[in-house]
Amino acid sequence: MMLHLAQVQHNESSGGVELRLLACQQSENSWTVLNPEPIIPAVHGDALSDGVLVLLELSNTYEILSIKSAKDWVLDLLQKYLTTGVTPSFLQQEAERTEQWRQDLTLQSQDLTRRHLEMEARREQIQILEEDLKREKQQLESTAAQLKLKSEVESE
Repeated sequence: MMLHLAQVQHNESSGGVELRLLACQQSENSWTVLNPEPIIPAVHGDALSDGVLVLLELSNTYEILSIKSAKDWVLDLLQKYLTTGVTPSFLQQEAERTEQWRQDLTLQSQDLTRRHLEMEARREQIQILEEDLKREKQQLESTAAQLKLKSEVESE
């Protein structure tokens, strides 16, 4: 079952009423505009005025399960979004700002990762230098002990 926004139109050649499907609901707050706009016959649509917008619940085979005026739905959208300053251009600006933030955060994350790797490399270099210093100290102490021993032996 899918919710659609449609416009009523009278077919002059057949004399019947048709519904031009304009949009389809994807999720609670997400709709897709249909292009091209499919047209389905409206059974019992004689009471509908030409050009009126309606909400349809359709089966997967495009069978009309329910039909009602879209007036309250449109007014609700106006109340929720357009009276609070949420316009398409505002939403576009917010999307662009969000994308810029995402890019900035990605760059900051990459910079932090680079700095972390540099610090790890420096830490490893410092550990290597510390080990080298310990070895040199041990060699010097060993050499000093040997020299001391040698000088003691020579002085005897």
